[in-house]
This record gives sequence, C-alpha cells and structure tokens, in this order.
Amino acid sequence: MVVGIEHWIGFNLFLLAALALDLGVFHRDAHAVRPREALTWSLIWVALSMVFAALLLFTVGSRYALEFVTGWAVEKSLSVDNLFVIALIFSYFGVPAKLQHRVLYWGIFGALVFRGIFIAIGAYALERWDWVIYIFGGILLITGVRLALKQEDEEDVAHNPVMRLAVKLLPLTSRYDGQKFWTIENGRRVATPLFLALLVVEASDIVFAVDSIPAIFAVTREPFLVYTANAFAVLGLRSLYFLLADLLPRFRYLRFGLAAILVFVGAKMLLIEVVHLHPALSLGVIVLLLGTSIVASIRAERLEIANGTAETPAPPRS
Repeated sequence: MVVGIEHWIGFNLFLLAALALDLGVFHRDAHAVRPREALTWSLIWVALSMVFAALLLFTVGSRYALEFVTGWAVEKSLSVDNLFVIALIFSYFGVPAKLQHRVLYWGIFGALVFRGIFIAIGAYALERWDWVIYIFGGILLITGVRLALKQEDEEDVAHNPVMRLAVKLLPLTSRYDGQKFWTIENGRRVATPLFLALLVVEASDIVFAVDSIPAIFAVTREPFLVYTANAFAVLGLRSLYFLLADLLPRFRYLRFGLAAILVFVGAKMLLIEVVHLHPALSLGVIVLLLGTSIVASIRAERLEIANGTAETPAPPRS
C-alpha cells in the first residue's frame, strides 16, 4: 500500500479539526451527555469510519478496505473492556456527569498520541525483526487467558501506580473547581480530582494499548491502516461510553468474548506461517465472538428476571 506524507498530514488534520469542533463547538458548555446524544455521535463515528473504508475501497482496493474494517472492529471490540475501567474511575473520583466528557476528551487526545508512538515502534520492530510477531502473539494469548480468569473486583483505583505516584508528587485538593484540572487553594496551585481522574484514565488506556496494538497487527501490517483504525475506534470511545455506561454491568459475559478475541488473534499471529485466514473470515469470527457474549449476557439476565432472581438495577448516573 503506497501512502505518502500527504495522506498522514491530511488524516491528522482531520483528527485535529474533529477534536476542535468537539470541544470548541459541540461541547463548549459542560453538560451531562444523555443517551440520545451519545447514540447520535456513536452513529456519526461509525458512519465516518465506513466512509473512510469506502474511500479505501475505491482508491486502493477491497483488500485494504477490508483490513481497515477488520482492524477497526478489533479495536472497537477491545475498547469496550476499557469502558468498564473508565466507569470505575469516574465512580471512585465521583466525577460529575457534566464533567466526564472533558476528562474523556483530553484522555482520548493523549491516547491518540501514545498509540501513534506505539504503532510506530511496533511497525518498525515488525519490519526489522520478523520474530517480533510471535512475541505479539504470545502477549495476546496470555492477556486473553488473564482476562477470562480475572475476577470482577480486581480493579483497585486507589492502588493504581500512577495514582499513588501522583498523590506523592503533586499538590492536591479534594474539591472540584468546575472544569478546571488545576486551581488555586491557599495561595498555591493544586491539582483537582478531575486531573487525577484524567491521569488514571490515560494510564489505563496505555495499558490497554499494549494489548490492542499487537492485536491489530495480526490483521494488517500497514501502519497507515493500523493508525487510522485505532484513531476512529478511539474517537468513538467517548460516545460509546455515555451510550453504554449504565448498561455495562448487564454484560456479564462480555469479558469472555473479548478474551476469546484476544486468544483468536494471538493464535493467528503464532500460526501465521501455517494458517492464512482471509480478512473477511477474521472479521466474521470477531463479530461472532463478541455477539455471542452479548446475547448470552442478555439471555442470562432475562432468565433471572423470569425466575425472580435478578438483582435490582443500579441507579442511573448523576
């Protein structure tokens, strides 16, 4: 796939324009993002992703278009696991609903930067050393097994290394000051809980990127496709969070579907010299695994409701 510097510059200008419009126009005033608004933006980002896939189809061919869609589906699926952690972080810090978009906005801005760096490193390593693909595959297999075996209460924000380091090194306040990450208290500049929440969200995304970046390299070796698929998936993460935040606890089997996806792409990398799957087949397997876990979660909840054993649903976000 021939990609010139103008393609990289053009796509990054598009990202900067989208981010500027998001914060400067559509979310200039802090407000709680409601499900209808979140659904609208989720559909917009999905539509933009498919438009980009169509551009690839008519300019460079169906192979690369399909690789982009498959890579986007992988990143979109794996990002759902990050939503659980984000919900936990917001709950721990008591981030008001009207301020959550601001944290996600800057968190995703940082995520794009860090993922761009990781993608460059990964692409360089794969180009220079072919055996790196087996390391990536091994990482994904181990991560998939760990995710399947993980207990639901393992996440502990208070013991997050970034959180503990920030508490030791930064002057902090326990009060919020509107949308400010930093404020003045007793004559000195201090970080608000909003800034701490941003730091932990950013750190969690870096951890997830270590899993998701190798996963997409199992789909395509084209750095431009890896980067653009990541960008579209990450940009749609905010609206997806606000759309699914209240529903996440109901998807009890989702992590098993995500774990199966990680194991599948990991095995695909380890067997790359033996098994060659068409991108369309890989996409079908990923959709099937994710869909099966969601359907199983819904059926289990309905069965509990029918038997009168369902738990009382959590109250909506404030």
